[in-house]
Amino acid sequence: MSRLLVLLFLCAAGAAAAAAPLPRFREAPHFTNSASARCPAPLPPASGKDDGACSPRAAVHVAMTLDASYLRGTMAAVLSVLRHASCPESVHFHFLTAAGSPSRTAELVAAVRASFPSLAFRAYPFDESRVAGRISASVRGALDRPLNYARSYLATTLPPCVRRVVYLDSDVVLTDDVAALAATPLPGNAAVAAPEYCGANFTAYFTPGFWASPALSRTFRGRRACYFNTGVMVLDLPRWRAAGYTAQIEGWMELQRRVRIYELGSLPPFLLVFAGRIAAVDHRWNQHGLGGDNYRGLCRGLHAGPVSLLHWSGKGKPWDRLDAGRPCPLDAVWAKYDLLRPDTGIDAVL
Repeated sequence: MSRLLVLLFLCAAGAAAAAAPLPRFREAPHFTNSASARCPAPLPPASGKDDGACSPRAAVHVAMTLDASYLRGTMAAVLSVLRHASCPESVHFHFLTAAGSPSRTAELVAAVRASFPSLAFRAYPFDESRVAGRISASVRGALDRPLNYARSYLATTLPPCVRRVVYLDSDVVLTDDVAALAATPLPGNAAVAAPEYCGANFTAYFTPGFWASPALSRTFRGRRACYFNTGVMVLDLPRWRAAGYTAQIEGWMELQRRVRIYELGSLPPFLLVFAGRIAAVDHRWNQHGLGGDNYRGLCRGLHAGPVSLLHWSGKGKPWDRLDAGRPCPLDAVWAKYDLLRPDTGIDAVL
């Protein structure tokens, strides 16, 4: 199938998903700040006016994308953050949505507000045309969604008052306090913190042609470049802006359109810019790969060690496997946070 046909198919699939009615979700339990944690005063709930984004009372800022295809995952992720936060009423969420359909954005915002009436959040329409012309087809169509690239534009999208933000993919659940992740030290000029995996085969993330080119492969000269997953990151936005990292990522995406140097969506540009230059985070904060590989989505278990965040990266998503009656063992953990399913006994476990 030609690249043009692939792109037309993805556009048609995206339009169909956008037109489908949103599922209905339950209202989540309300979680209050812990007196022993010395939390700031609760933030005001989102109202379309004062959402508290620039309030000094915001203990933690969390950024996620918000779209119809992954809404069920986003709802579960938000619930898990609030459930385990010591200061849940002081967490501010920033949701990046597709700018093409204001009515759809309004529906998504309404769904979040209905399930989390007290949540402090703001939605930001993301102009997908900024990346549409730079995206090249990858090994899996879901990786080519323009919103997958929105994380590269957080520094120019969020208000300047937001200095540090935790970025989370929509296929995660936390089992620990997000404030501990947000407090990760970023020494020197580091603008990104994430768990590193130096045992992974780093060369596999780029084509043989990339490594055969001295001009390209020397990009990593002098850097201890290791793989890291961009679905869980802590970002220092002033440092990001000062270094012009968005323009650097765009530069690699434009080169990829001319000379194919990688196969895997939005991850490789991040590796090209940041690998070997990030602050390391304990692996407990991204037990990733639970969605299996990008082709078959086979079940996978946890890595050795403690767990603070589970991440269903890969092809298989827990909500799809649960609906199909073929869940993996760890999907039962995700199901405890699924606001769509009243039979999970969520009130009993929370």
